[in-house]
Amino acid sequence: MSRPQSASRASDVLAGVLSGGWRPFFLRWLTLPAAAVAALVIGAAIILVMGANPLTGYNALLSGAFGGSYALTTTAIKAVPLLLVGVGICIAFRANVLNIGGEGQIVVGGLAGAATAIALPNLPAFVLIPLVLLAGFVAGGIWGAIPGVFKAYRNVNEVLSTIMLNLVAVQLMNYLLAGPMIDKSESFKVVGRIPQTKLLSPSSWLPIIVPGTQLHLGVVIAVLVAVAVYVLLRRTGFGFRIRAVGLSPEASNYAGMRVKRTTAMALTLSGAMCGLAGAILVFGSISHRMVTDGSLTGFTGSDGYYGIVVALFGGLNPLWTILSAFLFGGLLAGGVSMGIALNVPYSSDLVTTIVGLVVCFVVSLDAMRHRSSLQTGPGVMRQLLTRRWQQPAAGSPADGQLQQPAAEPAALQPPDDGAREVLP
Repeated sequence: MSRPQSASRASDVLAGVLSGGWRPFFLRWLTLPAAAVAALVIGAAIILVMGANPLTGYNALLSGAFGGSYALTTTAIKAVPLLLVGVGICIAFRANVLNIGGEGQIVVGGLAGAATAIALPNLPAFVLIPLVLLAGFVAGGIWGAIPGVFKAYRNVNEVLSTIMLNLVAVQLMNYLLAGPMIDKSESFKVVGRIPQTKLLSPSSWLPIIVPGTQLHLGVVIAVLVAVAVYVLLRRTGFGFRIRAVGLSPEASNYAGMRVKRTTAMALTLSGAMCGLAGAILVFGSISHRMVTDGSLTGFTGSDGYYGIVVALFGGLNPLWTILSAFLFGGLLAGGVSMGIALNVPYSSDLVTTIVGLVVCFVVSLDAMRHRSSLQTGPGVMRQLLTRRWQQPAAGSPADGQLQQPAAEPAALQPPDDGAREVLP
């Protein structure tokens, strides 16, 4: 963007603040930073109640997350599954469905990738690595398609179905890792039957991109996937249909879109992103095997739930979710250092508490922002019907015919400079 355009945009923002008051400006631009600051302030109060110094704790958190190459590497690796899950949540939210099944989808993605590596251990790396990642992607997509189809064609609540499938996934993992996929090598017979796979083929390990660190190729893959999803949602007809269905299924159906198919595909793609995260967790790990303690979090680290927070904090924009995932990855990675520095009871749960507070504030402030923009909704949908789509004529395809518009409705256009978009 040129300098005059930047100055013009800044002057427009200032004029909007002066003419419309601070409330719209706050709800649009300061909601998410305010949520983070409020959560940290309450976290500091909790640390004081626990008899420790908040400055000491937060200094240790920042050092553990960003204080050196090792800390930055740890943060980046921790951010990978958060980013992929968050991108999947962006897809689902844009279609107005909620994917709470990220934990189970991560697990089945890891299982599918591990099973592929075990079945085909002799393939070269340039074949096996894409294959195991694809297996995780497909398995997660299938696991997400199940609630997607139920939601689209039987109106089954996707929150309940995705949560119940998490329970199915953990039982499937425990069965496979304690039975058909368990490590049966001689070295583990002396320590008992640990529920884990054998050491996976070195040809399936994700390459290290910075020698001397654990920074693997999964970091690059996650960023590229986030950019690709942004392009999908903002620059393709399918992405437009997802956003239109999320804004109003009734108007989209009137315009000739296949609303049910789009809803099912949104949850399928969301699950596929989580499945890819599971495969990267396995093949980017230090142990290079899949292991469980009998619970979902023993493998996922609750990334399926933290990814929802990452997506919300990123404004449901895949590009902003990259930054959001890195920040939350630092929060989780630095939480270990903070717990050691504080040396107080339950300090390990403090980061979880702060993340939970961020969720509460983000959801509350987003509800305020949504109410403040309700009056613009009908106008947006009228533009959608009159300027973007035409009513399908008799005998036309069921999906409708996409017309070439003179200009996309302003509410559906991406920001000129990649700024965080206002949620519908």
